[in-house]
Amino acid sequence: MSVKIRLQRHGKKQRPFYWVVAADARSKRDGKYLEKIGTYNPNTNPATIELNIDSAVKWLHNGAQPTDTARAILSYKGALLKHHLDGGIRKGALTQEQADAKLSAWLDAKAGKVDAKKEGLTKAQADARAKSLKAEQEVNAKRLAAAAQAEADAIAAATPAVEEEVAEVEASTEEAPAAEENNETTEA
Repeated sequence: MSVKIRLQRHGKKQRPFYWVVAADARSKRDGKYLEKIGTYNPNTNPATIELNIDSAVKWLHNGAQPTDTARAILSYKGALLKHHLDGGIRKGALTQEQADAKLSAWLDAKAGKVDAKKEGLTKAQADARAKSLKAEQEVNAKRLAAAAQAEADAIAAATPAVEEEVAEVEASTEEAPAAEENNETTEA
């Protein structure tokens, strides 16, 4: 029986979630499996991968063949490196301490890269948010200036009309006493 390390799809439509499993090569994609090794969630950025490295290495030692995607996941988490270092220990080229030191140094470097990517994504989101806030503030300032200008124009348009009305009222009040005086003189 040949064993493959492969992905088994779970999750909803358009929202995949995978289990990393060791399964018989003849079984269906989402069918019977021998052991669940980990999970892979591509919906997050960066993708979330949880993997039992020791279990994966055990299956690799027993001759399990990973699929292309599973190989990339195992490589990303360091399971293939640990399998390679264990081969060096069996041959006598390395001691267990040297292999553990190399693996931990590689894992620390990988964790640093992942953290740098997360910080870069967070910074990019913060920059985008700040840029959109600044653009929104500019639009609001323009809108307020336009509203103030429209109000000033309305007041300016109303002011001459009021001045004309005041002038007409003053003119009529000046003419009215003169007309009254004329009426008095004609009556006398």
